Amino acid sequence: MKKNKHKTVEYGRYGYFFIAPFFLVFAIFQLWPLIYTIGLAFCENYTDTMFNVEIGPTFNGLANLKDVLISKDGKLFDTYTCHALGNTLIMWALNFLPQILLALLLAVWFTDTKVKLSGQGAYKVMVFMPNIITAATIAVLFYSLFNYPNGPVNQILTSTGLLDEPYRFFNSKWATRGLISFINFWMWYGNTMIVLTAGVLGISPSLFEAARVDGATSWQIFKKVTLPLLRPIMLFTLVNSAIGGLQMFDIPKLLTTSGYGDPDYTTRTMTMYIRDLAFTGSKQVGKASAASLVLFVVTLFFSLILFYIMRDKDAIAEKKQIKKAQKAIAARKGAN
Repeated sequence: MKKNKHKTVEYGRYGYFFIAPFFLVFAIFQLWPLIYTIGLAFCENYTDTMFNVEIGPTFNGLANLKDVLISKDGKLFDTYTCHALGNTLIMWALNFLPQILLALLLAVWFTDTKVKLSGQGAYKVMVFMPNIITAATIAVLFYSLFNYPNGPVNQILTSTGLLDEPYRFFNSKWATRGLISFINFWMWYGNTMIVLTAGVLGISPSLFEAARVDGATSWQIFKKVTLPLLRPIMLFTLVNSAIGGLQMFDIPKLLTTSGYGDPDYTTRTMTMYIRDLAFTGSKQVGKASAASLVLFVVTLFFSLILFYIMRDKDAIAEKKQIKKAQKAIAARKGAN
């Protein structure tokens, strides 16, 4: 009698065909440019404007990094790169913290079964609406609103007596920084709220009901139930917002009249400076790559800080207890 041999089909391997396009696109358009940029950061590569001839790339060690971090008179962090990085960090911090706090507040409010807010769909659409409007449109809108001297904001402030004469918003560095930060906050807090709302809805409702039965207040539920279980989504949101915020380009580029970070380059971000280095004048691609490497390191630094802050302390403590118990058992066995 011949035994029937049934061939087993491993369907799991077909999943690799579906995820392969993502990794292929990632390797071509993200991983390789990143590796190539890191390589160019250690090379001299620019265009001779007199003869219109490209020089390099030739290896020059740490010369580019020295140029972007140390000024010609030997002062550390007193360079155009560091100033652009400082502008970026200031404007990112001004919109990052309010964005996360308001988005978290709205997400908890919309998902609170005790509040039972009516018309949630309409509110969510209105909150998310600025995110689907193009940055160019919003930049033109705010430039018209705060324009000197006949912008609507200046007209309202002068007609109500709050100002004696129209104010030049775009001639003040802090006013311009504040506008850029507010626009980024206004555009993205709705998107952040949607992500956090999805995270809260993923928590089992029975946990909230059990907490209310035990007499917990809304603040106690938020602190002891929502926040701990929302940690993975919060981590994703924080890191994603940090990466996007440190790469801000379109709003400060389009809002200022010259596009170079007026007034006095106080709103020029790192990505604006990198673009100016690489594509204008002598096209210092090597120096632009070094500045990109600095931005990458700073972004990585803040991401690691967020990973450390949002770590699961209970899980770490449990692992430590398990290791102590294992060592104690091993010591007892060794003594016997």
